[in-house]
Amino acid sequence: MATKDLSAYDINSVPSAEAMSFGIVVAEWNWEITSALARGAIDTLKKHGATDDNISVKYVPGTFELPLGGQYFAELDNVDAVILLGCVIQGETRHFDYICEGVTQGTKDLNLKYNKPFIFGVLTTNNEQQARDRSGGKLGNKGDEAAVTAIKMLDLKNSFIK
Repeated sequence: MATKDLSAYDINSVPSAEAMSFGIVVAEWNWEITSALARGAIDTLKKHGATDDNISVKYVPGTFELPLGGQYFAELDNVDAVILLGCVIQGETRHFDYICEGVTQGTKDLNLKYNKPFIFGVLTTNNEQQARDRSGGKLGNKGDEAAVTAIKMLDLKNSFIK
């Protein structure tokens, strides 16, 4: 079980996001959790200089659809990075395994195909309480972590271009 606060980071270690643009894809399934992840990501991007004009948010029905939503951003919008936010809570069947594997592989494939950061901001928890703890609860917000990762990965990519 994670004990790290997902929202804890050295603010000085994060570059400015002022000149960066972001797409965020949010799963509607487990909305209470995923909307909190989205709020965390947006707030963190803004804290580091992104503006409303630099952030575009779209919604998909469930976590499994996140990679396709991300692909739409890559092909139809001009964003530098895409943050994928979802939540899969373990149930009594193997459905959890299939969804988690599919979205994980899909995210990896997008990173490599489009050569831009697609950030895996998906909670994969055993129960709803664990999801709450990681979407603004006692363990912070994975949306914050995903936003910081997007900024840092763009900064890394830009360091090769300069």
